[in-house]
Amino acid sequence: MSLITTLARLEAVSSGRAQPTATVRHRHLSERPLVFVPLTTAGEAGAPLGALVGTDRDAPRLLVVPQPRDRDLRFSFLADLADTVLPYLDSHAESVEAAERTETDPETGKRVKVEVELCADAPQLIVPSRAGLDLVRLLGRSMRFRRTAEQDPEAPHPAPPRIPLLGRWLTHYGERSRVPGSALLLALTDVLSRHWATGQSGLEDQHLGALLAWIDPPDGTRGDEAARGAELARDAAGQLLCPPAGPATDPAFDNKLLAPAIERYDRARTALAAAEDALAADDRLAALTAAEREVRDLVESRTRPTWDAVWRGLDLLRALPQGAHAEERWTRDRWSFTGHRDRVLAGEPPQPRRDDAVTAANKLAAREREQARLEAQEALDDPLVMAGRRLAGEAFAGEVTDVVLAYSEGKRPSPRPLVTVRTDDRPHLAERARVYRSLGGKPQSAELVGQEAEGVLVLRVLDRMGRGREPEPGSVPEKGDRLCFTLFEHEQRGGAKLPDPQDTPWTHGGPPGEPAPEAPDTVTEEDVL
Repeated sequence: MSLITTLARLEAVSSGRAQPTATVRHRHLSERPLVFVPLTTAGEAGAPLGALVGTDRDAPRLLVVPQPRDRDLRFSFLADLADTVLPYLDSHAESVEAAERTETDPETGKRVKVEVELCADAPQLIVPSRAGLDLVRLLGRSMRFRRTAEQDPEAPHPAPPRIPLLGRWLTHYGERSRVPGSALLLALTDVLSRHWATGQSGLEDQHLGALLAWIDPPDGTRGDEAARGAELARDAAGQLLCPPAGPATDPAFDNKLLAPAIERYDRARTALAAAEDALAADDRLAALTAAEREVRDLVESRTRPTWDAVWRGLDLLRALPQGAHAEERWTRDRWSFTGHRDRVLAGEPPQPRRDDAVTAANKLAAREREQARLEAQEALDDPLVMAGRRLAGEAFAGEVTDVVLAYSEGKRPSPRPLVTVRTDDRPHLAERARVYRSLGGKPQSAELVGQEAEGVLVLRVLDRMGRGREPEPGSVPEKGDRLCFTLFEHEQRGGAKLPDPQDTPWTHGGPPGEPAPEAPDTVTEEDVL
């Protein structure tokens, strides 16, 4: 946690209202996102109870499993979910534009530019909280390996083809959500917490109702009081006025309302199965329909407040201007979506249960690289974030007091101007340390030559001044300019090249699919306590 965030939290506690930690929105928001508010049964995370899903804030689609232990009803829920999500994904897969991508020529081994298709936009999924991200990954893992009747005619419970297809997409979105800065799948509580600091813990910020109460409390009410009411206030029947933002449910709701409703549904279904004539069957079918409607009403009563809260949070985020680099990160999301679309269309198998060593290392390196890139870009886009880096000694701002045009030594001397900067910041600079500033959207580097006095730094500009003997206009700071230099690089370098998966060394398990060189010891009675 940065010093700016710590100060913002202290100010939030004092004022009773969340304090901004950003002046711009650092995540892309689609004009038409798909909001998914799931609900699961207590004690069994993989058993969905219901969900609200859709792109229209006024007309969500309600999906309900009246008996979560029934396999057929769960499959019906997943099929209905696929019927809603897949058309939304397909609507973005059809519109494409031409784009260039650098690839390695298999014959020459050189890097060449090729023209490929890039989806003009990508579908965006929004879930209420971080627990929703975990459920999306769980659903993807449980669905993508389901066998269909075409794949296995003898499968005991064949799934419709759209269920494993949706599982592959949810798995891709779940994996993409682990990449820092990605916006394909967002947890609203995480995005709001990035832009506002509350006076409560990060765990408490995962309660969407309490978080919104801190950010936008009712008129005349302190945020801490409104958050306490969102977490604890109950009606005369003992039910929470602000249900938790899914997929968890309140025990009082489970015990007093949901369990009796599901029991009545079970009794009605059993009675219908035992009906001996048509007249009795009609009466019992009406009772079953009423019991199912009761469960649907209960699920909607728990999910609709969260659904409205999600759209309210999106409105708060849309009021912030979008950061300059957010669109660049969204373009990488579009590339990710396009690549997975192409893999699905090519008939490639679903993602494996476990990555091989090389793939796992590549993913880890990519996430580390994207995390560093995200932190740098947020600081460049947002003066409030940059202030935190300055307080940490990772950047400094100051006024140019002198500029001396100097040249490098050699047969073709290049300009190496000496720039004197007076700053009140205290950067952690060592001799000949590199610093960077943004020049036309690109980083220009300089090195520390010396320190004339307290807060007076002499820098030598090293690049981005053109190819001629005289620097290009605007490439060298002028006296009186107010500049900001960072000690961190603006663009991240790639790491060491890893071998291809088929060349995985034996120390890391060997190539994928290769049997282990030595079988593990069998489990004995002594191994189990």
